[in-house]
Amino acid sequence: MKIILRSGAVTAAVGVGLSLAVLPAVPATAAAGGTHVRCNDIAALKAAINNANTNGGRITLASRCTYTLTAADNADDGLPEITGNVTITGRDTTIRRASNATADFRILHVVSGGSLTLNSLTVSGGRLPLADSMGGGIANTNGTLNLNHTTIRGNEASQGGGVHNFGGTLKLNRSTVERNINTSVGATAGGGVFNTDSGTMTMKGGALLNNRSPIGNGGGLENIRSATAHLNSVAVKGNTALLGGGIRQTQRGVLRLTSSTVSGNIAVSGAGLSNNDATATLVRSLVTHNTAIATGGGIDNETPSQVTLTASRVIRNAPNNCTPAGSVPGCTNPTGTIAPPSSQLPPSKGGSKTGL
Repeated sequence: MKIILRSGAVTAAVGVGLSLAVLPAVPATAAAGGTHVRCNDIAALKAAINNANTNGGRITLASRCTYTLTAADNADDGLPEITGNVTITGRDTTIRRASNATADFRILHVVSGGSLTLNSLTVSGGRLPLADSMGGGIANTNGTLNLNHTTIRGNEASQGGGVHNFGGTLKLNRSTVERNINTSVGATAGGGVFNTDSGTMTMKGGALLNNRSPIGNGGGLENIRSATAHLNSVAVKGNTALLGGGIRQTQRGVLRLTSSTVSGNIAVSGAGLSNNDATATLVRSLVTHNTAIATGGGIDNETPSQVTLTASRVIRNAPNNCTPAGSVPGCTNPTGTIAPPSSQLPPSKGGSKTGL
């Protein structure tokens, strides 16, 4: 039996040959295959999430449909907070905040103890422009967030323009975080992803692509405060920030890159990777064609920090590959330096407003 949920009513088609009848509304859990929500039926989507929070369950959205949120469900979130075990599946399906929405809000928030899995979705347009706001697209606070074949695109917040993971478990499988941005006020970091406070981030396949932190750090990823990030077969490309255009980590962050490429990122220093009071291990990975205004075109390894290269290369970065010289064993700088084209450089005014 398949249930199609609409706001205010439930319709059931039961077998061939039975007479049609108008059935009373039944709980979403009655559907063996989960709850199916019609295209852009926001009221039904909220009802399905609330039901799944209580009973657990799967929610299936219409294929090639855009679900547009014009108002917030609560103070900061477009949809109900995730408190239970919720799975939402689409197919070329988007959930977005309307560009003309009068209120600012992120799309989704997983709270402590909650678990959210998104399959084949795009989350876009979330906006929290105020200082110290967290997770423009999705915030995960001590919960579990699984992103499978999912794109987080065009969201904005002070920390974690795309995704903010505070002490939680974040898993990205063949997913892309792209064109997200930090706000221009407050302590800003993590244009794409902000992973913090012992949070665990595991990313396999996909990309951190063209994210920006204009006055802060960690254009693609900010990994901070004993957080751990493992990236396997990931492209970190085209991101910009003051420190750590591709990746910035500090305060005992732990990073492992396996079979990954860090390229085409721009920063004042540490264009590929800015590493400060942190540990980074690169295995069969490549850091190349990143551009710094000052130093550390590939890697800026600040004291006290450690970077280990295993079958990895840091080459063809401007103006140099690794700084300070000798701080990254196996990384050498060219005899001459390569001046970065001025047209590629981010604005340097204002400086970083954060120690992140």
